[in-house]
Amino acid sequence: MVHEPRLTQALRNLLATTRVAALGTREADGAPFVSMVPFAIDPIDATLVIHVSQLAPHTANLQQSPEVSVLIMQSPQEEEPVHALPRVSLKGVARLLESCATVNKDDYEQARGAYLHRFPEAQPMTQLGDFRFGRIRITGARQVAGFGAARTLTAQELEHILRRPS
Repeated sequence: MVHEPRLTQALRNLLATTRVAALGTREADGAPFVSMVPFAIDPIDATLVIHVSQLAPHTANLQQSPEVSVLIMQSPQEEEPVHALPRVSLKGVARLLESCATVNKDDYEQARGAYLHRFPEAQPMTQLGDFRFGRIRITGARQVAGFGAARTLTAQELEHILRRPS
């Protein structure tokens, strides 16, 4: 069995147990905009998968500027110091997918499958015409696993982690 560093184990656990993230996008005027998005991991493509409404401001922002920041954080626990909450700030590039009726049906179905594996209750939403799947390719990250336990990760390190979820 290959030894996996403690911080990598902690990151895998955080990604596996946290289902929502804060998505940072950029508005047309350059102003930052943060919203909440549920996310899944596609281990085949090593991307985060989101499902967004065409009516949401963050979707319009992604269409104008695909660079994003994503914060995934453990929920605060009673009597635990919030400054030591496990979290990861990801940098990435988002790509909105066309519906399954268009050219890249396999990519769409793969993203849909990864999302519904994590959120089976969202199946009816995938039938709505104003929702689209998006993929976020991670280009770097900063992980904080507690006091004195932080590191910067490269795109390659994250790809390895995303391809082998817990």
